[in-house]
Order: sequence, then structure tokens, then C-alpha cells
Amino acid sequence: MKIAVLSSHTSSLFWFRMDMMKDFIENGHTVIALGSEPEADWKKKFEKYNIDYRQLYVERNGMNPLKDLKTLRYLYTFMKHEKPDKVFAYQAKTVVYGSIAAKLNGVTEVYPLIAGLGSIFRGEGLKNKIVKTVMKIEYWAACKCSKKVFFQNYDDKKEFIRNGLVNESKTVIINGSGVDLDKFKPTPLPESSAFLYIGRLIKDKGILEYLEACKQVKRKYPNVRCLLVGPFDSNPSALKPEELTPYVENGVIEYFGEQNDVRPFISQCSTYVLPSYHEGTPKTVLEAMAMGRSIITSDAPGCRETVVEGLNGYLVKTKDIKGLSSKMEYFIANHQVCNNMGKESANIAREKYDVKIVNESIMQTMGL
Repeated sequence: MKIAVLSSHTSSLFWFRMDMMKDFIENGHTVIALGSEPEADWKKKFEKYNIDYRQLYVERNGMNPLKDLKTLRYLYTFMKHEKPDKVFAYQAKTVVYGSIAAKLNGVTEVYPLIAGLGSIFRGEGLKNKIVKTVMKIEYWAACKCSKKVFFQNYDDKKEFIRNGLVNESKTVIINGSGVDLDKFKPTPLPESSAFLYIGRLIKDKGILEYLEACKQVKRKYPNVRCLLVGPFDSNPSALKPEELTPYVENGVIEYFGEQNDVRPFISQCSTYVLPSYHEGTPKTVLEAMAMGRSIITSDAPGCRETVVEGLNGYLVKTKDIKGLSSKMEYFIANHQVCNNMGKESANIAREKYDVKIVNESIMQTMGL
């Protein structure tokens, strides 16, 4: 079968969905991957895995209806010419316009993944309320056009059902994107405490809370390392370079920018930290768990699923800098706990988040 995999963020498509697309191909299917970034930059990278990459027109964070109409028109033309047997889409705009474009061309095998609800969906204020209303209508239309709808956590699934956006009979829960246990293996912890955040530098990911918590921790424990890996972003809530600079110059943070391989950095930390406000299921947390790290993350949709409180880590309230720094200080004072919790993290990753198990669930649902 011919399968189209749609995303509004090419690097996410390459790094987070490659295992799934490789499994599609190993089962005898062909894959066309569509993302937002130029073919000149990405086509050869995808071709190494026998995947045909195409650039689609989409503005991830824009709200111009004429530009969104251009996205729909592109996807409609693509569906008309390529006639894929099945469509897998994730991220808001490609879910909405990809599902509608597929349906308009008679493609009934459409499988969107709701990999977390963004800040607009959970935000407040008049402007946010208007945008959220439009998004609900769009998501409702996308779900109507779909055969099954994947969710990565029960909070998001309940939110969709509560708002009448999807029939429960259409929903399927999967355990995140999964993690490649052959690639991400436990490594020894550093002798001294060290913390790490990996992700886009956007406020919804809790980057400001992490920076401020590190600042508080470093006042009491100046030799503790606080590492940061990830790119700046175009998101409206993105951290600006000048906002990060003081933390780097004052020795609070060791910043390593965006990295293609995060394993060397996970190996340098004793505890992984992600104080995000909402996620589908955070892949970086799963990778850190697979490598045997204790976890501090937020008691928020998508994040809370990864931690068994007190067993492999701790949950903190969102936007709670004091609570976050307190848990970081606990791990500094109880370094051996990191080792014990890290082992539990690796066990949970193996039992629940193995990418092979997650992909098998996706393929079984899609009839592949």
C-alpha cells in the first residue's frame, strides 16, 4: 500500500516518526513523507530509508486563513495525484487539512494522531477563546473524516470526547511515539549530580521554570551541572536568545544548542527535567528513561503518564519553580536515589514504551 505521513515540522517527522515509517516499509508498503522544510535539505536524508520526501506549504504557527487555504489546496492536489491508500497525520494543521483533503479525494483510511493539545487549546482570554472555537470546529471536521484517531494520553482523549469532537469508538490510545531500546540503552550515572532539559526553547515546555530552578539550585550547590539542549523556535511563546544569555554568561546553564544525537548529553546527567505545561507523551522523557535516568516532570497531560511518583521520579505542579528546585535539591542530597529510580525508569521504558510495541499497535489499527 501507499502511505502518506504528514507533519508540519520536518525535523519532528524525521526524528520522531522514522521508526514507524521504517516499519511500514519493512512490511512491504511505500511511504511518502510530507513536511514543511525544503526538499533540498531533506530529500536525500529520507531517501536513505527508501522514503519519498515532499515539501508542503504550511505555516505552523500562523493564523492567516488565506495561507491555511493554500495548505489545504496543496494537500488536496497531492491526494488527487498520489491517491494514497492510507494517511497518517500529526500536528494540528496537517491533521486538519490533511484529513479534509484526503476525504475530499475519496481516501477513507485516514488516521490522525493528536500528539498533545497546544497552548491555544488550553489557554484563556478573548482572542484565545475565538481561536480555540475555530480549532474545535476544525478538529471535529478532521475526526469526521477519519477512520480512527490516535491519542497519546487519556487527558487529551477525554477533552476531545467532552467537547463532542470525536466519537469514543473511533479513539485509540498509544504509548507515545515509543523509544528505540536498541539505540537508547542504560549508561552509568555521573559521579556528581547533573540535570538536563532537552526540547524546543518555548515557554510552554517549562523552559523558564527550568532556568529559574537551576539558578536557585546553583546558589546553594555551585558545582552542580545544569545542561540545556534544544533549538530556539518560531512559536509565539519562544524564548529569545537574549533571554537565555544571562543564564549562560553567569554559569547557571551549559547550553549546547540543537543536537542530532542526544545520547551523549543524557549520559552526562543524573536526572532528566521537563517541566512542560502539556504534552502528548514527551519523547525526550522516554529516551532519558530508557537510558536509566530519574525523572522530574510536571503533573500535566502527557507528562504525568511517564512517572510513577516516588518510583522512577517525581511530578511537580506546572509553573512551580520552588517545587521544581526542591525536587532537584532532593536528588542532589540523595544521589543514590537517582541510580535506583533510573533502573525503574529503564524497566518502565522496556515494558511500556518500546517503539516496537507502539508501532505494532499503530499498524494493527491501520490494518497494515
